[in-house]
Amino acid sequence: MARIYCGIFGLLALLTTMARGWIHGGDTESILWASWLNMLLFSIVGLVIGWIAGKIVEDSVSSRLAAELSGKAEGGGLKVEG
Repeated sequence: MARIYCGIFGLLALLTTMARGWIHGGDTESILWASWLNMLLFSIVGLVIGWIAGKIVEDSVSSRLAAELSGKAEGGGLKVEG
């Protein structure tokens, strides 16, 4: 999940900075330099956000699985209402 967020944030920052630079009439070298720096910065931000999101999902799934397994161990199991 971290790599996906890294790629999405980086590409979005690159394209947004390029579009902004060309709309405002900047020179090509400064536009590309700013776009590259923003891509690196937002890729790192996306990597951190994706890592945190992945950990939250993993913790949620593992705690739910542990709760279900402990319920079955106590004899709970699935109950069918009819």
